[in-house]
Amino acid sequence: MRVRQATVEDLNLLVPLFDAYRRFYRQSSEPERARQFLLDRFAHNQSVIFVAFEGDAAIGFTQLYPSFSSVSMARIFILNDLFVAPEARGCGAGSALLESASEYGRRGVGNTTAQSLYERLGWKRDTAFCVYQLAL
Repeated sequence: MRVRQATVEDLNLLVPLFDAYRRFYRQSSEPERARQFLLDRFAHNQSVIFVAFEGDAAIGFTQLYPSFSSVSMARIFILNDLFVAPEARGCGAGSALLESASEYGRRGVGNTTAQSLYERLGWKRDTAFCVYQLAL
């Protein structure tokens, strides 16, 4: 299995997964609307999507939305979607997708160029709090 960041060229692979994800949450099947939604995210650089493959088959995805935290005055990513096709569950795809998303977020922490700009402008890094969020 492999995981990589998706591009707009992956749209045809992502649409069936995204539609199945929505159906899992009892939404009606709307593949064309799903296609447009994903295309808009790519076109406006509004999300980051990772896709998992088993061979040539796309078996899962996760989608991150960039946002900001007022408390930490920093950029954050909201992991809104995680889906693995039912027939592929149990093979580690979900864990691999989460690890890819985490690594993507960590690379922002390692962005020393941006950090030096923040510090030069008087920003202070908060190392006292580790925040977990779960929307129910």
